Amino acid sequence: MADNLPRSITTSMQFENGPAIGISNRWVNGQYCSILTPIGIVGCGIYDVVVPAEFNQALAVAQGTPECPLVDPEDLLDARIVRCTPRAESIGITPGMSGREAVELMLQATAEETAEETAEETAEETAG
Repeated sequence: MADNLPRSITTSMQFENGPAIGISNRWVNGQYCSILTPIGIVGCGIYDVVVPAEFNQALAVAQGTPECPLVDPEDLLDARIVRCTPRAESIGITPGMSGREAVELMLQATAEETAEETAEETAEETAG
């Protein structure tokens, strides 16, 4: 297996609220995975929330175990969120929900923010 490492895989993922990008990176004795949305990441336990919180980023973390690691982005879907940033909490993400639920909330928030920006731009154009 070490002959195939390091390895990085990126895949398109489709959700009810839109598309996201699944990412898996592996190396000898290690790996991590994540699901990237337009406004944030749902990732495995390798991610820290301290720095993303300082930058007001939406990050939700699920954690595997040595016996059952989170290796592929699909593994995050049924995994439970154990911690998240305040930005993620502001869109409804909470510890205990599934990774899929967190992704859907990020995608829903993306759509809402896009609609708000479009409405603001339209109002500015008509006012000017």
